[in-house]
Amino acid sequence: MDEPRRRDLPERMLRLLGLLQSRRTWSGTELAQRLRVTERTVRRDIERLRTLDYAVTGTTGTSGGYRLAAGSSIPPLSLEDEEVVAVAVGLAMASRGGISGIEDASLTALVKLEQIFPARLRPQLAAISRATSAAPGNDAAQVDPATLAVLAACCREHEIVRFDYRDRTGRRSARRVEPHSLVTLRGFWYLVAYDHDREDWRVFRIDRINTPLRTHRPAERRDLPTTDAVSFVMRSLAAASYRYTARLTVDLSAADVRAGIFGPIPGDIDDLGPGRCRIRLTAESPELVTQYIALVAALGAEFILDAPPDITDRLHQLGTRLGRIRSHD
Repeated sequence: MDEPRRRDLPERMLRLLGLLQSRRTWSGTELAQRLRVTERTVRRDIERLRTLDYAVTGTTGTSGGYRLAAGSSIPPLSLEDEEVVAVAVGLAMASRGGISGIEDASLTALVKLEQIFPARLRPQLAAISRATSAAPGNDAAQVDPATLAVLAACCREHEIVRFDYRDRTGRRSARRVEPHSLVTLRGFWYLVAYDHDREDWRVFRIDRINTPLRTHRPAERRDLPTTDAVSFVMRSLAAASYRYTARLTVDLSAADVRAGIFGPIPGDIDDLGPGRCRIRLTAESPELVTQYIALVAALGAEFILDAPPDITDRLHQLGTRLGRIRSHD
């Protein structure tokens, strides 16, 4: 491998810095391969970063490598504490899906920032996050950006993480999991992880996760029981039963229903034969179940409904209001 030319140094240094910020530890061999230089050049470039006040540590051995440690400042930007917090909050909000197309890039940038985020600023970040979530742009639960950053980093590094979790009934438990992926669906963020104590895969709503702690212990690389993390979250949510559940037997195939309703439904659909299917809708709010029943009704097919009074009463009220609508010629 040829040694790089001198004029390539600034670009290579930026690429090296980006690699160190994107993952916890890199071996010299991996960095050399990514940068297409020799390991000797990597060592020289690491020393150049150190002269610029980047705290790059190096360890030897089979699990050794180079690591960008947290520092007291963020050279060469030299951001003030308030500016660092503002950037982190902005990235976390952008990663929630408020602006289409930048969610993944925002989350990646947040992970990089978390790697060198001074500990003294974390309480300020949490306080500003609570204040800025007072006027949300949609009905989704707001996620603590510091929590999101820690979980994203553990997913990237395949690192075991501990946290306290509150389920939808309010019951709390301590969890120790191997994080796999972060998924955003229907306005919520979810963590897909293998739960050690339960010896099975689980889905966690991130707004219900409290005080995640990095253990710096490697997680085992496991294969998901589905093709991808999004499919696993959708399957898990569909299989769950919530406070309000309605069942519909519809004179349409499952494929026709899925084609007629935009996006995933809060439940599942099963074929009953040619031209018939059964739909199970389940949610914590009766309003959401009612809305999806109305969407099914709008498909124009006959159906039989089995639902509790909280749902049927809302449907009768909806029908009454629709009957009062007058068209303007």
